[in-house]
Amino acid sequence: MRKITILLLVLLTSIGTVALFAQAEIKTNNKPPMITDNLAVATFAGGCFWCTESGFEKLRGVTIAISGYTGGQEKEPDYRQVASGVTGHLESVRVYYDPMSITYQDLLQAFWRMINPTDSGGQFHDRGHQYSSAIFYHTEEQRKLAESSIAELDSSHRYDKAIVTPILMAGPFYPAEDYHQDYYKHNPLRYNLYRWNSGRDRYLKKVWGDDLIISHNMK
Repeated sequence: MRKITILLLVLLTSIGTVALFAQAEIKTNNKPPMITDNLAVATFAGGCFWCTESGFEKLRGVTIAISGYTGGQEKEPDYRQVASGVTGHLESVRVYYDPMSITYQDLLQAFWRMINPTDSGGQFHDRGHQYSSAIFYHTEEQRKLAESSIAELDSSHRYDKAIVTPILMAGPFYPAEDYHQDYYKHNPLRYNLYRWNSGRDRYLKKVWGDDLIISHNMK
């Protein structure tokens, strides 16, 4: 039975990988963000954007999180280009939120609970600059709040290594292909299998323990 289960996991992983590359040529970016004037915007990179998009969209006050690419030189990059590491972009999420329901500080606290901020070479089993973490600020207030949040996290001595997540000015953001958007909703089996294999949740539980979930911010 165990052999059958292992073979099934391998098969599902292979199917998922083939499907991703088969669809990588499709780029329509039709996920309709209903952006209104009362919403604020924030941008974060935390490795695989399937995971960070999922994390942010579970927060009360977040209207939508869009997976995409930012921080590089190439205009309108596609998944294949970014994944190759040649464009300089990071897999990122742009978060639209209601500041009357959730604050930027709350988003930062949630972000730290999604990533390993001491890893400069990627995130979990996704390696390379394109999977590294970053905070992209849109205003001077966001920059200052991000700096304060890093200082607070550093003083907590939660990590045995230095925090290396950079704070960068937000630039052009290119939404990823449609099949990447809401991947955790449309492909839950493949998403959960990928996430489990990545080691993300095991690491976060080890680092944060009972503090991992901020229940009052969850939908």
